[in-house]
This record gives sequence, C-alpha cells and structure tokens, in this order.
Amino acid sequence: MDLDNVNEIFSHFNKATVLVIGDVMIDCYITGTVSRISPEAPVPIVNAQSRNYRLGGAANVALNLKSLGATPILCSVIGGDNKAKVFYDLMEDCELDSVGLVPMFGRKTTVKYRIIGNNAHIVRVDDERDEQLKEREKRQFVTTVEQLIEHHPIDAVIFEDYDKGLFSKDVIDEILGFAHKKNLFVAVDPKKRNFNHYENVNLFKPNLKELAMGMHIEDNVELKLEDIHDLAKRFASEKHIEMVMITMSSKGIAFYNAKTDTFYHQPAFKRRVSDVSGAGDTVISVATLFLYTGRSMEETCLASNLAGGLVCEYVGVVPINSAQLQNEIVKNQN
Repeated sequence: MDLDNVNEIFSHFNKATVLVIGDVMIDCYITGTVSRISPEAPVPIVNAQSRNYRLGGAANVALNLKSLGATPILCSVIGGDNKAKVFYDLMEDCELDSVGLVPMFGRKTTVKYRIIGNNAHIVRVDDERDEQLKEREKRQFVTTVEQLIEHHPIDAVIFEDYDKGLFSKDVIDEILGFAHKKNLFVAVDPKKRNFNHYENVNLFKPNLKELAMGMHIEDNVELKLEDIHDLAKRFASEKHIEMVMITMSSKGIAFYNAKTDTFYHQPAFKRRVSDVSGAGDTVISVATLFLYTGRSMEETCLASNLAGGLVCEYVGVVPINSAQLQNEIVKNQN
C-alpha cells in the first residue's frame, strides 16, 4: 500500500459513529523540580510548577476515535463534585459531545494525579471510588445507553472497562442486548472484575496478563505463542467471540479469528518508550475502526501495533495523530 491507499482506508472512518461506553477519568500531571529530600520522610519534595489536566479512560478512547476521523459519542457516569466541572470543560475544549454523560451526586469523579519531578515520575495518586452502581443508578445509566443507541446512528460500540464500578454482569447483558438488536459491531477492552461477563462480541482485546488471569493461568507460567493461540481459541469458543486480540507489550500483538480459525502474530516495532499510559485506549480505537470497515487482521494488527507504540513515545495520555500513523503504516509494511 502507498500513502494514497492508506488515505483511502482512513477516509472510511469519517462515516463511522462509535458509542464509547466506559469509565471516565481525569489524568492530572503535576510537574516540578526536586532539589531536596523531605525532613519528614525520606521522599523528594517536588516544587510544583505546572498542573495539566487531560481526559482519560473511556474519554481518551473517544479522543482517539475523533483524531482518526470517526464520530465518537461518550457514555459514562460522572461524579457530582467540583472535578466534574473540570471534566466537562475538557470535553468542551476537545469538542466532544457530553450528551451521554450521566451526573450522579454522591459519586466521585476519578482523578489520577501523576507527580513528576526533574522529569521523573515520582508517584501516582488515584483519587476515586470504585464501588458498583446502586440499582437506581444502574437504571439511569442503562436507560441513557438505550436511548443513545435508539436515537443516534450508531455503527459500533466499544466497552472501555477500567474496573471503576460502572459495569456489572446485568448491565453488560442489557447493553449487549441493545447492541445485538441493532446488529452493531461490538468491541471490548476488559478488566479483571468483569472479564468473563462479555459474550457474543465481535472483538475482545485483553492484554496478555489479563488473558492469563481470566483463564486462571498462574503468574509464573511463561506462555509461548502456541499457548496464547490455544488460550485465545478456547476463550473465543467458550464466550462465542468472533475475534480475540491480545496486546503483549514488547512482544507485539496476537490475533485469533474464530470465524476462519486463524492465528496471527505481529511483532512489536522498536520505539523510544516514554510513557505507556493510554496505549491500550489507542489500540482498541484503531482496531475497532479497521475491523468495522472490513480491513484484514494483518492490516489491523499492523496499524494497532504502530499506533500503540507511537503514543508511548509521548509523556502522558495523548490520542494518536492520524497523519503520523498513516505515514508509519506505509513505512513499515512487510
């Protein structure tokens, strides 16, 4: 493929409207300098010089989709606190529609504070509560999802699960029912708590550690490619999943297609890694758009692998740059 061919592939993304359902958060970066150790404890004192807020979690998936040319609709629950105002302002600044956000008083807006001193990540502070939604809150959230699917021209749905309490088996089942009724493409980026609750979806994208935990493989077991193939095939069969994509960090991406019973491995590309946060958000965004628009698993793995690596070169959570990704795809074809 030359750049014109790749441009043609990306041009189809403009026609896709993707409903992103998941846990949202604010990523806050407090940056400063360190010149001494605290007299109160053997820890560095950071003289804060800047504070930067960014959209995180499912909101970062929405940003990635927007950057790639698609139309994202973000649906989540947000707190009724002062940080919710920060989140809404960030949404407005990024030109994202907040129609799918459900404010709930009594819940907290998740904020991840990353403290950086002398260009070194010193500590992360998570200010959050991750208890499950109460029954009344579930009804409110699920009704919002149903209305969005019913009254918007949705093409695909992404479940972006960060284990913050938004999803439970009954909530997942109801939403999948709405999606299946409309014959929508469904992709899942899972976490531990609800790992085994997603069935009959098009794409399931765990990382290797999550897949091993979900399949009850002990931590000290080293998995070879043939083992990963077997696990993906078994999981897809048990859960009636069409495609399983496993991100494996420096080992690249593995992909199993149950329809064709084929397995593919895309090795990773060498990158100057600065920060891995947000890479999974980018991968699920790219993979969903490639697969929904009919691209092959080889093309999907290549683009997803490159995209995940590119965002790791930047400090902090950032969405993929579409033009940069297109150029990388042309450069790195086999």
